[in-house]
Amino acid sequence: MNTTLREENVRTNHGMRQATFEERGLRYAGELAEKNCRGLRRIVEWNIDHDIRFYRITSDLLPWYSQYAIDDLPNGAAVREEVEAIGALAASEDVRLTFHPSHFVKLASPDDSVVENAVVDLENHGSLMDAMGLSRTPYNAVNVHIGAHYGDKEATGRRFCENVGRLSESVRSRLTVENDDKSSLWSVPELVDAVADEVGVPVTYDELHHQFTDRGLTRQEAAQVAADTWEETPIIHYSESRRLHEADPTVRPQNHSDYVRGPIRTYGTDADVMVEAKMKERAVLRYRKREQERDAGAADHLGSAD
Repeated sequence: MNTTLREENVRTNHGMRQATFEERGLRYAGELAEKNCRGLRRIVEWNIDHDIRFYRITSDLLPWYSQYAIDDLPNGAAVREEVEAIGALAASEDVRLTFHPSHFVKLASPDDSVVENAVVDLENHGSLMDAMGLSRTPYNAVNVHIGAHYGDKEATGRRFCENVGRLSESVRSRLTVENDDKSSLWSVPELVDAVADEVGVPVTYDELHHQFTDRGLTRQEAAQVAADTWEETPIIHYSESRRLHEADPTVRPQNHSDYVRGPIRTYGTDADVMVEAKMKERAVLRYRKREQERDAGAADHLGSAD
């Protein structure tokens, strides 16, 4: 979402219920898909104008995409033209585009039907990125969580790695895995041991999540351990607990704040930072402005000695 453009009804997630899809079919799906893709191109252009070079695309870009291929749509040529234009724009302007499929994508589930649904969902993401012409590397990441331990973390890790082998090169080459926000779930060092070292899937470091699964590592240590799993520029997710901004003890500490105060650090990793805040691009712009003002203020107080 871009909250600024949302005021002009520029969106990338126009969708429909299953009953509507069954009633109106591919023609309506195609209309929504084309509208969403036009919205995405507008947002990427806006980001470029504001020097924001990292953007996460919604997984709802093509409604009910599991039920068709782009070329099955009556307006498939127009949709394909839009996604190709988005990819070309990103390449020419050095914009990093990624996906973060929903928490329902459970690649390590002991239920094979759940895994099969996860594979289908991930393959849809891969095919869309291919249509955009995005690199088959984690630079254009498809980021997931293991998100559960199913009573046996070691067996769950093995299942995840085995099921990575069920994915096509389109997905496997882009796959990354992120640390969780519950103490019983997956930390950075656990993901490194169970996933990165086993099948080469890089670990995305989430700073807020690390506070719940630190396993004795400092933020700097965790960020650096995660970054070492990457051959591309690593990714860091940065968010702040809403509790830091609101005096409301009923708010879950994992809930994201509207804006962020920082400081945002990359700990010497040179990572690209995804700001996860409710106010989206407004949070990025406000943080950037505050940092620029702080730097300017610091410069005003610099002196020299003979």
